[in-house]
Amino acid sequence: MPQLSVLDLVPVRSDQATGDALASTLSLARVADQLGYQRYWLAEHHNMPAVAATNPPVLIGLVAGATERIRVGSGGVMLPNHAPLVVAEQFALLEAAFPGRIDLGIGRAPGSDPVTSYALRHGAGGVSDEAVTRFPEYVDNVLAMMEPDGVGLSIQGRTYPLKATPGARGVPMIWLLGSSDYSARLAAEKGMPYVFAHHFSGSGTAEALALYRSTFKPSPELAEPRTFLTVNAVVAETEEEAARLALPQLQAMLALRTGQELSPQRLVEEAEKVELPPAHVEVVEAMAQRWVIGAPDQAKRRIDDLAAAYGVDEVMVHPVAGAYAGTEPGASPAREETLRLLV
Repeated sequence: MPQLSVLDLVPVRSDQATGDALASTLSLARVADQLGYQRYWLAEHHNMPAVAATNPPVLIGLVAGATERIRVGSGGVMLPNHAPLVVAEQFALLEAAFPGRIDLGIGRAPGSDPVTSYALRHGAGGVSDEAVTRFPEYVDNVLAMMEPDGVGLSIQGRTYPLKATPGARGVPMIWLLGSSDYSARLAAEKGMPYVFAHHFSGSGTAEALALYRSTFKPSPELAEPRTFLTVNAVVAETEEEAARLALPQLQAMLALRTGQELSPQRLVEEAEKVELPPAHVEVVEAMAQRWVIGAPDQAKRRIDDLAAAYGVDEVMVHPVAGAYAGTEPGASPAREETLRLLV
C-alpha cells in the first residue's frame, strides 16, 4: 500500500449545524493521526451550503492543536482571494506553533462563485483577471516573505525589510495544486511539489503529471518531482453498504456539475428517496466508477492500482461517506470507518 493521507472539505449534513461539522472534522483528524496517516489537508470553498471549509488557516490551527504527529495543511489556499503577505503571515505563525507539521497548498481557482469572490476582496474587484494573471508573482511573494530573512520592499527609492514573522526557524512545505496543466507547468518551472485534483476532475491526471515530471527543473528545495494522488473514497464492510453510503455525496456532486440548487448533504435515507432522470443516473454512475467505493480488500486493491498507474507512493483519500438518520450530529462514523478499513 502507498502512504495514505486525508483531504477534508468539512461537509455539512442536513442534520448538522456548522459546529457539528467542525466537531466531526476534529474527530476524523484524531482518527487519522492515530492510524498513522501522513497528512491532513483542508480545502477552501465559500458560500456553499454543504461545505464548512471556508478558512483553511483557522481549520489548520484547530486540527493541528487537536492532533499530535500528523502533518496538517491546506488543500488548498486559493491565492487570488488573498493578499500574499496575509497568507505568508498566517502560515508562518502556524509553522512556528507546530514546527515541521504544516503544509501550504496553493491553488489558482476562486473556490466559489463570482459574487462571493468579489466580496472576498471587500468589493475591490473580486478575483480579477489581473489577480489570476499575476498568480506566479504572488506565489513567489509568499515563498520569499516566509523565508527567515524575509524580503526587501523598495518604495520611493528606499528598501524596507518585510518578514512574515519575526524569529522564524523554518517554513512550511509549499505545494502547488491544480486541475489543469497550468499549475503543472508552473510547479515544474519553479521546482515545487505538485498535486493534481484527481478527486474533483477525474480526467487529465496522467497528462498533467507527465507534463510536470517531464519539464521539472530542480530547485534548492526539491531535487526531483514530488506528487501524489487525490481520490474520493467510501469503504464499508460490504460493497453494498459502501454504495449506499456514497449516494449522498454522488448526488451533491451531480447537483454541482449540472447547475442544480446546492443544499446540505442529504442523509442516506433521504438520498435513497431521490429519483433521478436517466441522463443523471448515467452521470452518477460514471462518477462512481472513478471513486474508490467498496469493501476493504476491494478498496485497497483499487488504491494500489491507482498508485501504480500514476506512479505515486502517496494517495490522499477524501472520505465522502454519508450518514444514516439518527447519527450523532457531531460525528461522522462512516467517514472514520473508511479511514480505519484502509489501513
